[in-house]
Amino acid sequence: MPLLVVGISVLVLLLLMTRLKLNGFAALLLVAVGVALVRGIPVVDIPDVLSEGIGGQVGDTMLTIGLGAMVGRVMGDSGAAQRIAGKLLDAFGPRWVQVAMVVTSMLIGVTMFYEVAFIIIVPIAFTLVRVTGANLLWVGLPMSIALSTMHSFLPPHPGPTAVAATFHASVGHTLFYGLFIAVPAGALVALVWPRLPFVKAMNPSIPKGLVSEREFTDEEMPGMGWSLFVALFPVVLIAGAAVTDMVTSGENSFLHVVAFIGSAPITLLLTFLLAVWAFGPRIGRSLADVSASCSSAAQAMAMILLVIGAGGAFKNVLVEGGISDYIKDATESWSISPIILAWLIAVILRVALGSATVAVVTASGVVLPLLAGSGAHPEMMVLAVSCGSIAFSHVNDPGFWLFKEYFNLSVVEAIKVRTSYTTVLAVLGLGGVLAGEWALDFLNL
Repeated sequence: MPLLVVGISVLVLLLLMTRLKLNGFAALLLVAVGVALVRGIPVVDIPDVLSEGIGGQVGDTMLTIGLGAMVGRVMGDSGAAQRIAGKLLDAFGPRWVQVAMVVTSMLIGVTMFYEVAFIIIVPIAFTLVRVTGANLLWVGLPMSIALSTMHSFLPPHPGPTAVAATFHASVGHTLFYGLFIAVPAGALVALVWPRLPFVKAMNPSIPKGLVSEREFTDEEMPGMGWSLFVALFPVVLIAGAAVTDMVTSGENSFLHVVAFIGSAPITLLLTFLLAVWAFGPRIGRSLADVSASCSSAAQAMAMILLVIGAGGAFKNVLVEGGISDYIKDATESWSISPIILAWLIAVILRVALGSATVAVVTASGVVLPLLAGSGAHPEMMVLAVSCGSIAFSHVNDPGFWLFKEYFNLSVVEAIKVRTSYTTVLAVLGLGGVLAGEWALDFLNL
């Protein structure tokens, strides 16, 4: 049974990494090869399947994470991150630092991908941890939870936008309805999860090389205006491109330029150049000093990128092994509410494959024929599929490894924290969708 293969592969992976202490990159590749053999992928094709998985995953994330880490290190080594962190503490106070992270993350995360927003905000979280002496998860976990919610629930992020097109739903209405679900659900989980006993028992250290350990005086730090301008520069470019795409139709050269500048790699490259120009003189007298700072960030990212790439290989083996087709065939005959069915299929696919994109696309294709006669609002169907795709993030999800490595957790600790919070978000999301569907019917909208 294909799902049994998935379950056993996850258990083997946990055994290799926890009991045998095998490196995550090697363990993921070994398990991926084993699953490929069991699922009948021809031996001669396995290297290509692994390469495609690694290439697709690293190709999507290397530029974003690499440039983002360099921007973060330049801001850290110049004192800009400490300046922003200090202002957040002044505005909210140490007692409300988690609220500050949730508000900041939700505002930035509405239009920015999880990975992009994560690597932009995490240097500020690291600096807050260093300045306040707080637990890393106490400060960083609310940020990650808020970003996960925005990315998974709402357009213009890729999953919800793709499903909206499948269901012919209004992207604007989906975003509007989704905010009433995502904001309270995300804020609730973000503020509750760091307070749970099993999370408070963890006290990970900040990974070496990703943030400056220097304490700056007020005179040494750049002004708040420049610090905030550089930090928000990529947000404005990416958000501007997303909004332009939502409110315009057709194609012309101007829209192509906006889409080019608003793409994550180009935006972060421009932000990096701006950061070097604005803050470089505070790091050293020459570009060599700035380059040394960036090289330190790149070295710290090397193993993170390898593990994320191996996670992509594992995911691709599961897809090529026909597991998504098996789940699609098995669920087509289920006779339940299309909203619950859409959510449930997305959850099952997410657990089995780790890919939120595959989960939403496949789930929407299965339930699309049921939509016409069901009376369900297409926007609520979009939200049902989208919130289902966040559930049970674990070792076959490359985003899981990004979370694990940045917060310096063991595999078991990351499963306890991330897998649990993503699952609760998915359940709360379903509850919000069902309530929203009832409200729309009651109001006759």
